[in-house]
Amino acid sequence: MKPVRLPAAATLALPRWALFALGLLYILPGLLGRDPWKNDDAASFGIMWTMAHGTWQDWLWPNIAGYSWPEEGPLAFWLGAIGIKLFGWLLGDVLAARVGTVGIFLLGVLSLWYATFNLGRRQDAQPLRLAFGGQPEPDDFGRTLADAAVLIYLGCLGLLLHSHETTSEALQVSLVALLLYRTVRYVEGPSLRNAALSGLAVGLLTLTRGWVTPVMLMLSLFACTRLLNQPAIRAVRDLGATIAVGGAVAALWLLPAQLLQPYHHLPLNAWLAWNLDLFGLPSRLSLKFFFRVGVWFFWPAWPFAGWAVWAWRRQRLALHIVVPLAFVTMGALLTLFNDAPEQGQLLVLLPPLAIMAAFGLLTMKRGAINAIDWFSVMALTLCAAVIWVFWIAKLTGWPAQAAKNALKLVPGFHPELGWIALLVALAATAGWFALVHWRISRQPAVLWRAVVLSSGGLILIWILLMTLFLPDVNYSKSYASVARQIAEKLPPDAGCIATNVGPAQRASFAYYAHLPFEGVEGGRCNLLLLQDSIKLRDDREILPEHRGKQWVLLWEGRRPADREERFRLYRRAD
Repeated sequence: MKPVRLPAAATLALPRWALFALGLLYILPGLLGRDPWKNDDAASFGIMWTMAHGTWQDWLWPNIAGYSWPEEGPLAFWLGAIGIKLFGWLLGDVLAARVGTVGIFLLGVLSLWYATFNLGRRQDAQPLRLAFGGQPEPDDFGRTLADAAVLIYLGCLGLLLHSHETTSEALQVSLVALLLYRTVRYVEGPSLRNAALSGLAVGLLTLTRGWVTPVMLMLSLFACTRLLNQPAIRAVRDLGATIAVGGAVAALWLLPAQLLQPYHHLPLNAWLAWNLDLFGLPSRLSLKFFFRVGVWFFWPAWPFAGWAVWAWRRQRLALHIVVPLAFVTMGALLTLFNDAPEQGQLLVLLPPLAIMAAFGLLTMKRGAINAIDWFSVMALTLCAAVIWVFWIAKLTGWPAQAAKNALKLVPGFHPELGWIALLVALAATAGWFALVHWRISRQPAVLWRAVVLSSGGLILIWILLMTLFLPDVNYSKSYASVARQIAEKLPPDAGCIATNVGPAQRASFAYYAHLPFEGVEGGRCNLLLLQDSIKLRDDREILPEHRGKQWVLLWEGRRPADREERFRLYRRAD
């Protein structure tokens, strides 16, 4: 027997304008007015900027102002570079590179919505018919579940930062949602057309972050056909079509790159080596990482998803459980069989977990739902209040301890009042209290009531951070000020610059100061830029290949917010 009894009143869909507004409130803060931050965000922007202002070789051999980065795949960087080409003159290169980020986010949300909708309107997912009628129509039921899945997806803590960065990880999670949707459509109606469209998603994933993840997820698709007892001959034929289309899409980069050999390099070799490094034996480190990080990374999806598996355990071949569970299982194995697991790999699990969580909501008791609501209200309201207190403290100096703690993280920073940011933050806070009042006063019976506060509260926290504290974070995580200091100390006859700085620093210096770093093919440079720790005393400790040469120190500095990192600019004495 199905575990669901639901009246039609509980399937009232979220208004389209409300869902659209939530999506914009989620994705726009953090894209507007933000500098490229250190590590992956700045490094990825550096690749896009190099492509947009470089030659055809930069499009085939991704690099950051001469620093090679061909391992992952170029698709996300192509999209950012195209944005710079089209809109850089109007929006500036940084914001133009993020135009694609909005489209990538919408692709993921729409794919997740339609995947859940198609699963929810199937007969095996429908609730039990009520004795006197009044059960929901299949399409209404599917729409309600799709709205709930999107709200859970937006409420996941792990998605928040990664979806706002200009990295391949943001594109990967949206393409996983697209492959999940195409898998649902294929399993519903196996055909060569649906198999080919699944292959398109596989090929795009391959161009984004290698072949390991798409191939393993493609095996999940094949496993679903076996669990649902589809004919083996048809399944093998369609699997071949999926592989053929996926390989053809991946060849759009790999084949020209191998034939043309940009900068006299073969991208296929570096790409394959990076993919093979993703494999390893399960270890205590990967197991600890999965559970320690996953507890907060997948919140609030994982409790609902776990409950869905338990509640629907008697319907073992229900498509709405089999398909997302296969993706979750394969995503978990990819993380566990990785010697150096990272958060980007966990993103693969978010779309299927959100779908499973939506079906878990169906069987949750009213008491559990109310407990989740009250927890969301108290925890998120408290977090918002703390943010406001620290913002007031950094401007006024009261409370003194809060002001000290807020400014301790950004030494040398002088906070100023931004009226536009303040008005946006006040409007977001007022909207939060209106949402809480609606939830408490109306006591709505709709299915998605259990997660609307979680997603709305997380959006509030993000808006407050990206308005009230955006100048602080830019000051702490941007290398713009250091880049300008270096540019001022460059001699008039500066040639190329040899350096050991990391990818994020190289990208920031190239963009903000247009430093002439040595190219992919190297060369003899008369300037040397070193990055090391302030604790090191030997000036020749970093680059062994430059030992024995005479260098004259031109400049030394660091970011005020970093107490250990140090940069030094040298000129060759001869």
